Amino acid sequence: MVSGLQIRMERILRKGKMLCIPMDHGISNGPIDGLESPAEIIQKCELRGLTSVIINKGILKSLPRPARVGVLVHFSASTSLSTAPNRKMLTGSVEEALRLGADGVSLHINVGGKEEPEMLEQLGRIAEECHRWNMPLLAMMYPRGENVKNPHDPEIVGHVARIGAELGADIVKTLYTGDIDSFSKIVKSTPVPVVIAGGPKAKTDADVLHMTEDAMKAGARGVTYGRNIFAHKHPDRMVEALAAIMFKKESAEEAEKRIGKK
Repeated sequence: MVSGLQIRMERILRKGKMLCIPMDHGISNGPIDGLESPAEIIQKCELRGLTSVIINKGILKSLPRPARVGVLVHFSASTSLSTAPNRKMLTGSVEEALRLGADGVSLHINVGGKEEPEMLEQLGRIAEECHRWNMPLLAMMYPRGENVKNPHDPEIVGHVARIGAELGADIVKTLYTGDIDSFSKIVKSTPVPVVIAGGPKAKTDADVLHMTEDAMKAGARGVTYGRNIFAHKHPDRMVEALAAIMFKKESAEEAEKRIGKK
């Protein structure tokens, strides 16, 4: 028997893989380069291999038409203007996500700082609501705070990813450790699909594509890249290249040709 959770998961994944553009940055950083119009980015990329997007509820309500990809509504917020930018606060409920027509819910959890306890409580509470309504929950699990010296330390990343799974997330997003061996251990010790974050804007397209290829080899179930897609000169071509690696098993070198084509 098909469940509501399965139906919604298949809207945000394709063949069990996730190629997602998170565009929740408007609250934390304002209309940064590439995010002046999230709707335009969605329309450019939705038929190029994209499986889903992560957006805030105000952007979801303002879309000129329904997206042709899965939509996760993001319910965590803080701003760069705050004295506590790492303290993410809840901005919605699962019931609201259902009313908005979202296919899933996304939360941002920072682990390693004084704000951690409050955010872990938020994750546990929203996970319970998501399970009650068969709503997929993606947890952005970041090693971030005064107790984290190296956010890419495999032991720390593995711990943070496991926290997300243990508290009920259906998909965990976290940092790539930088090598296949250490990340494959993290994937194996996390009992839900793991996808990687893109981080700051990369220096070259090749860097993004090679990281994607390596992460997929390590067992990642996908990527959630923000600036490395929406701030790209050709976001649609970048999505096409990433999709070629993920779904067609092209090498990073082969996929990069798709970005440079006329």
